[in-house]
Amino acid sequence: MNRELPYMSSPGSLPKILNKIIEASVPESFNADFLGTKLGFPGGNQRSFISWAKKCTLLNQDGTIPQLYKNFRNPDTRGSAMAKALRVGYEELYARNEYAHDLPEKDLKKLITEITGKPHDNSTVSAILRSFSNAKEFANFESKTSESEYNSTNRNEIINEYDTQKVDLEPKQVSKLNLGLNYTINLVLPKTDDPSIYDAIFKSLKNNLLNE
Repeated sequence: MNRELPYMSSPGSLPKILNKIIEASVPESFNADFLGTKLGFPGGNQRSFISWAKKCTLLNQDGTIPQLYKNFRNPDTRGSAMAKALRVGYEELYARNEYAHDLPEKDLKKLITEITGKPHDNSTVSAILRSFSNAKEFANFESKTSESEYNSTNRNEIINEYDTQKVDLEPKQVSKLNLGLNYTINLVLPKTDDPSIYDAIFKSLKNNLLNE
């Protein structure tokens, strides 16, 4: 069954509109008036951006602003936000090739013709190709938080948690001998993504070395 893919009637305007969105403030509702008056794109073909953006979930269906729109405006999350928008809007492309954004243009066009059922020289196929390619310039498909980054965050949280318990690791007086001796423990933590290893290290330290 043939499927539709989002596109702008004037795909050359797409990056210009996206750049204006980055510069402009966030509206309560993104409509033709905002596009024409605030962003400076009053043309009929340029209004097709609204439909494209809704299909890519950069806009809600009622024109209100979702978090993804705000993430796109933020330079720190712009690339990942656009990558997510394209994966949603062009879901059928990614269902057939999860690296659709890396395909050469001729292979991408072939995939579009297979999905839409339109000939390769059809104007809609060209508009879909250009819309996707132009929006892709804003995307970073490698920017999502990786598992290793997540584990690294967990590891840092564990270390910080034990830092708050420094009283257990501070030099302690050896009260049994009444010698007034102090000792200091220098602990070198291994690099690992498994939080249980840190738990075992500190538990063993408390049980075997720090008990009075």
